[in-house]
Parts: sequence; structure tokens; C-alpha cells
Amino acid sequence: MCGCFAILLGSAFPRITLVLIWLLSDIIERAFDTWVLPFFGILLLPYTTLAYVLVFWFTGYTPVEGFGWAFVVLGLIFDIGSYSAAGQNRRTVNS
Repeated sequence: MCGCFAILLGSAFPRITLVLIWLLSDIIERAFDTWVLPFFGILLLPYTTLAYVLVFWFTGYTPVEGFGWAFVVLGLIFDIGSYSAAGQNRRTVNS
């Protein structure tokens, strides 16, 4: 799967992108030791998991370190933002 396509698809649909990466390549198996972390990552923190996998992929299958963690933290900020936006929309609709 092309890296640019993964980033473009992941910006709108991170869960679909992660599932496609998991099914079509072995990157997620290389990035994580077990299937539990990526599974719960897809369910709970999809942008963070996608950022970790992409940083792992673009650094040549080496562990994430240094500036790469900034992208993982950015993914976490996107996850928190999406959850807070969903809560805000729920409050607006119900009032």
C-alpha cells in the first residue's frame, strides 16, 4: 500500500486504513509484538495507532524514537479531539 495513499485515507478513515494495512501487508505484525495492542488501538485510539505504524514504516522498520514520537503524540491529540468533538456535538443536538 502506497504511503501517500495510506496517509490520505487515514486522515478521514483511520480504522479502515489500519484494517487494510493489517490485511494487505505485514507492517502491523512487525510494529507490534502481539495482536492485542493494534486491535485495541483500532478500537480506541485509531489515529495514534496509525501514526505509530506509519512512523515505524517510514523509518525503515526501526523502533519509534526521537522526533517520531512527536507524530505519535499528534495522533493522540487527533484522537482526543475527535472524542471531544463527538461529545460536543452530542450535547448540542440534545439541547
